[in-house]
Amino acid sequence: MAQNCYHPSIEGAQHGAKSLAEFLDYAQASGATGAQPSNFMLQDGKKFKTAREIKDTFAQRGLSLDGISCHCPFWVHTTAWTGSPTIRPFTPAEVAAKSPAAIEEWAEKYLLKLMDLAVELNVKILPMFWGVAFGWELATGYPWGFWKGGDYDLLQQGQERFVKKTAKLRKHANQLGLYLGHEIHPGTAAMCADDFNLLVKICDGDKCLAVNADPSHCWEGEDWETRFRKVGERIYACHVKNFVIRPGVPLRFMAPNWPERAMQFVDIPSGDLNMTRYVECLIHLGYPQRYCQVMGTKTAPLIVEAESAYRDLDATSANGIAYVRDHLCFPLAAGSFEDGMGA
Repeated sequence: MAQNCYHPSIEGAQHGAKSLAEFLDYAQASGATGAQPSNFMLQDGKKFKTAREIKDTFAQRGLSLDGISCHCPFWVHTTAWTGSPTIRPFTPAEVAAKSPAAIEEWAEKYLLKLMDLAVELNVKILPMFWGVAFGWELATGYPWGFWKGGDYDLLQQGQERFVKKTAKLRKHANQLGLYLGHEIHPGTAAMCADDFNLLVKICDGDKCLAVNADPSHCWEGEDWETRFRKVGERIYACHVKNFVIRPGVPLRFMAPNWPERAMQFVDIPSGDLNMTRYVECLIHLGYPQRYCQVMGTKTAPLIVEAESAYRDLDATSANGIAYVRDHLCFPLAAGSFEDGMGA
């Protein structure tokens, strides 16, 4: 009998108002067989829950632990040096009031502890993204003629900064056998495939630098197939998410209200992207095989991260889980459809 290589799962960061137990109850009720909690859901006050407590919470619901979403603390760590207020929502108030250097040090220690906990939980893949290591000027992606002058080179300085600031985290990840799955994303340290490959190059091919594939961030010229084929061997994690582009609306303008924006995250079935082609491409690029080998599982998760500016979040995610379960977790072909022709 043909076997599935995927199972339906859900990302927890958007559901941060729920406790770990509440999130897993919701995931189970929605039809997921696994879940990817956020780092905040694993906390008990200012400390992390014990590995035993976390494992028991999953076991009681029969769900697999499919990684830990830790985008927020990594964002804090690699963005703190800029002094940006965007890190404040993800840091304790007493930490947010400190200097950028002190905040960065706090984030580094936090992430080192989180990595240790991940190993205790038998989690080897951490979806995340690196923050604004190259500065806000380059994060705009806009081709100004001002990235380099007589006494400065923002790109070169950014490369040196990234290597130096991430060295301790990368070293610890490698010692523990972890993969840090950067979600290639506008405004981060790697906004396209070429940016990510640059990070790998300046870090001498560091094994822990991995990719968390998410097609919903491919909306400015680089389609998801082009992007992920360029970094295919580094894909160790994935999200399933969809969007639409409103015609005639600029992709970049100062609109804080989601319904006014050109790029809209939407429920998975109705977006512009073909999710079936996406998960097939991931098979071709080796994601499920890679994940199962590293995590010691029989199937790889398709992590639902459905969002909508109009539809209730829980309803949107539940709809996404059902779609993944019913349409994307299909039995794999045992061979070519041509094999039996003429037999």
